[in-house]
Amino acid sequence: MKKDFKTAGPNKLENSENQEGKVAGFWLGLWHGLIAPITFVLSLFKDDIGVYEVHNNGRWYNFGFIFGLMIIFGGNKGASMKTHIQRND
Repeated sequence: MKKDFKTAGPNKLENSENQEGKVAGFWLGLWHGLIAPITFVLSLFKDDIGVYEVHNNGRWYNFGFIFGLMIIFGGNKGASMKTHIQRND
């Protein structure tokens, strides 16, 4: 039996302006990635808060968002610490 793995679909609002006439780019993506854990918790209680800006420029916003998440969650720091601890034993 073939299994279908699905991902999120395309962002139809990519490269379109928000109400203020702006399109989010790398720097705003980075900021949104950095504050994502806090924003996520707030979004559970308030309907007018979103974690991800849909009015973005695509790949650069996504890269900034993921990079911000990596900074917050330590990136590859956990794996390197495990290797470092094993070498000292």
